[in-house]
Amino acid sequence: MKYSIFGESHGPAIGVVLEGVPPGLELDLEAVRFDLSRRAPGKNGLSTARREADEPRILSGVFEGRTTGAPLCAVMENTDTRPGDYERTRNLARPGHADYAARARYQGFNDYRGGGHFSGRLTAPLVFAGGVAKQLLAQRGVLVGAHISSIYGVNDDALEDWASLRDAAQKDFPVLNDEAGAEMRSAILEAKNDLDSVGGSIECGVFGLPPGLGEPDLGRNAEGIFSKYLFAVPAVKAVAFGAGTAFALMRGSEANDPLYVDGDGSIKAEQNCAGGINGGITNGMPLVFEVTMRPTPSIARRQFTVDMAKNENAVLELQGRHDPCVVHRAVPVIEAAAALAACELLGL
Repeated sequence: MKYSIFGESHGPAIGVVLEGVPPGLELDLEAVRFDLSRRAPGKNGLSTARREADEPRILSGVFEGRTTGAPLCAVMENTDTRPGDYERTRNLARPGHADYAARARYQGFNDYRGGGHFSGRLTAPLVFAGGVAKQLLAQRGVLVGAHISSIYGVNDDALEDWASLRDAAQKDFPVLNDEAGAEMRSAILEAKNDLDSVGGSIECGVFGLPPGLGEPDLGRNAEGIFSKYLFAVPAVKAVAFGAGTAFALMRGSEANDPLYVDGDGSIKAEQNCAGGINGGITNGMPLVFEVTMRPTPSIARRQFTVDMAKNENAVLELQGRHDPCVVHRAVPVIEAAAALAACELLGL
């Protein structure tokens, strides 16, 4: 499958076109709506006050409840927009945002309102696409789940199994350890009160992938395929597989994954430092990775920047509705990206 996301943050609608969807999939829209609700803002003081229904309207690719094999197009209307919030600062490049890079790339014709096509708002159609991918994967016994692994230095418990991630998905703050979750909430609210924001990380696992998927070279490398999808998610600035950066603190005797033959005759590893991948190829263990997400760049503090129209130094004071942290809302987004990557790896 290949997906293409369209729309802007404060335009009339956003959506996605999925090409290559196999025909005959009985699409469970309630499951997709559930993931969209997990991503949705406006629930509490931990996120922006913007409220959007995110009700997907399918324009093509589904007939009588099943996919047809034609391109699947879904649209979600933008109803709670305030484009006027951005008129005053349209020429001021917001530090940390793509404003200047987008102006350079698109010669100033890009929609600047709320970041336009670069906004986190565009992750809603990604979650829809990922919801379709999850259902295709489930038919093959492949399951995807994630949790908040840290926010501003507060760490959650490490991922252990699929069941713990399934339970975390039912929570409004998807962590494994609720005590750690309470500390994370406090860190977010403290930053909000300081007119600031915080970042964090998300750990994700893909369970049930068979060994032997991928290639060692560029283009079909399993880590490369997943990274391609993950870095397309706004705010993701780092991706690490298995032990990730902790490898730098290990000896080989600690980092290696001793192998054994399981009771059913399959080969398993005693630990999973490699994150389910060796040589760019899956090894049959859960494919585990962690993404690092930057603090939300939209903060209400006074910041120095440039006026792009006048090409001179300027001062920026933002107004409007912004997330003090996006990590908790991004968990289903990372799951969606991982599901789409897993489909490519499986050749779906």
